[in-house]
Amino acid sequence: MTNRSAGDAVSPALHSEVRGFFGALHAPGTQSITDACDLCVSPDGRSAAFTASVFLDLNSAPVTRIGMLALDTGTLEIRFAADAAQALYSGDRLPRYSPDGRRVAFLSDRGERGNFQLYVADIAHNRVEEFPALDGVIESLAWSPGGSRLLLGVAGFGADMAGAQGGATTLRKSRGSPDWFPTVDTGDADNLWRSAYVVDLNTRRCHRASPLKLNIWESVWLKESQLAAIVSDSHGEGSWYSARLVTIDVASTAVRNRYVPQDQIGCPAVSPQGRYASVIEAVCSDRLIVCGTVQILSLETGEVRRLNTGNVDVTQASWRDEETVVFVGHRGLETVLGTANVTDDRVSEHWASLERTIGAWYPSVALMANDAVLAVGEAYAVPPEIARIDRAGYRAVRSLGTPASAAPEFNTANIEPIAWKARDGLEMQGWLVKPPGMGPFPVVMDIHGGPVWACRNRWQGRLRGAKVLADRGIASFYPNPRGSSGRGSEFARLVKGDMGGEDTYDYLSAMDALAARGIADPARLGVTGISYGGFMSAWLVTQDARFAAAVPISPVSNWYSQHHTSQIPFFDALFLDGKPLAPDGLYFKRSPLMSAHRVSTPVLQLTGACDQNTPPTQALEFHRALLERGVRSVLATYPTSGHGIRGFPEVIDATARYVAWFIEHFEQEIA
Repeated sequence: MTNRSAGDAVSPALHSEVRGFFGALHAPGTQSITDACDLCVSPDGRSAAFTASVFLDLNSAPVTRIGMLALDTGTLEIRFAADAAQALYSGDRLPRYSPDGRRVAFLSDRGERGNFQLYVADIAHNRVEEFPALDGVIESLAWSPGGSRLLLGVAGFGADMAGAQGGATTLRKSRGSPDWFPTVDTGDADNLWRSAYVVDLNTRRCHRASPLKLNIWESVWLKESQLAAIVSDSHGEGSWYSARLVTIDVASTAVRNRYVPQDQIGCPAVSPQGRYASVIEAVCSDRLIVCGTVQILSLETGEVRRLNTGNVDVTQASWRDEETVVFVGHRGLETVLGTANVTDDRVSEHWASLERTIGAWYPSVALMANDAVLAVGEAYAVPPEIARIDRAGYRAVRSLGTPASAAPEFNTANIEPIAWKARDGLEMQGWLVKPPGMGPFPVVMDIHGGPVWACRNRWQGRLRGAKVLADRGIASFYPNPRGSSGRGSEFARLVKGDMGGEDTYDYLSAMDALAARGIADPARLGVTGISYGGFMSAWLVTQDARFAAAVPISPVSNWYSQHHTSQIPFFDALFLDGKPLAPDGLYFKRSPLMSAHRVSTPVLQLTGACDQNTPPTQALEFHRALLERGVRSVLATYPTSGHGIRGFPEVIDATARYVAWFIEHFEQEIA
């Protein structure tokens, strides 16, 4: 944006403070590992490999490398990195130990940025073998039970990416076309599909193990000769919502349908001897974000039944042995770990906590021996740490916090669980980050995406500007209204067909409750959120004038144009339970754009130009409508960002704008 109006300006002091905040979190330039995911434990249980995040600076996204942790000593190191000539490649990721523990397979884009291909490292000799590149980006890998082959999940160049992956597309190949040549969309190009490939490690040969025109979202080994996979008959991101479970013969690519779910499914797993397959079935709004019930399929009889997990909404299920499933997930605001027996429905809860949560988008773990698991734990005031959890409890093995972020004086706010009654009497839950001192405080309500997802007790580095706001006496509130995960499938289903309906009043009743308890200052309330939270923060200011400021991020403002420009049109049809062309239907009634004439709240919108989940034109439509009606509106579009604005330095700039907007409209001085 070229107009340096008050709405576009951020004070240098605030920008420097925000930059300093992220610098404290990530210690750029020190080679410090400050975050981890994709944990994998070695077969002997002595070490763990994982995807490690390292910030070279704050002017670019972090690079990822293969981290290895000695579980007895806590010694941490980066392994298998490329040589200095390739030092700026963006990532090594997804390490997986071979069954004999001698090798680690992983993905890397050291050959071409964004083009992840297969590499296999000999651990003892630190030798890395590069395998021939495939015609697509590799997204997943798994060793065969015998250890002689690898299963690869491959997305074609230009394939849709889920919102959790950034909502853009995989790397597009120019194929030698000139710069002026158009991008051509036929809706059915061969390069847009996802497939399963198998690599023979002895011959280095690779072959497609899935048929053409069958999209493979996720796949796992069933036996050396078979796969279990979640598939659909179209490559489009929206087709995932009606995906099914199949088995595939690796040699012939013959497919056998096994389970067609009522809702959505993800996270396939197979028991060690191949008698059972499991999936998690749930009401879902986003691929790769699945939280619900575990369905057990007998591969011998075809019977499918629900596993008893003790009222826990499950986010990951792994087979310990032929009868035992290790599960982790949500129960209300708690993160829970347990085991379930598939033959007699016995459930054993090993750990449940409000004080810690684990995993990234949802709780996840890596299995160890003797009923133990390894996980990345965190809390609002606890930086990410690799932790061991067993029946004896939770024990941190290695903190990934920097000295600055782990210092007691770094955090002055507290987080606490909050419950309130909705207008229909249903109990709602959420989290409040409260600054020191006595209320009432200015409060920013930060609404989660989805709508089927959940706010957790997460590290403040994941909460964008919460600390910077808290340092100025501003509280942040993270609600889990109807439609959130962790309260059972029927609770999640309450938002289906009613987006912007009764959940609207869940948020407003929360503000009423916080004000009644002396926590929130009714004259200084703000609202923000990403994705569905962006839609809802735009929607709320059309329904209620109480908010002093709003910052929708990656919003939806017009469900009709969203349906026809987004990569996931099936989502809005499913969750609005309507038809986009129906006159005066929910596509019209629940679009913030159609009620823009009712807005008086100043609105700042942040959006990414490469976002295909909620295209940037959604924010533009609302922005132009507000300006036309004389409402103060500012739109910041980041040209290389996708869904949610996650890259650097964009996150620093977006956070500074976000914080400045609320401070200004809460009439507080910007230091």
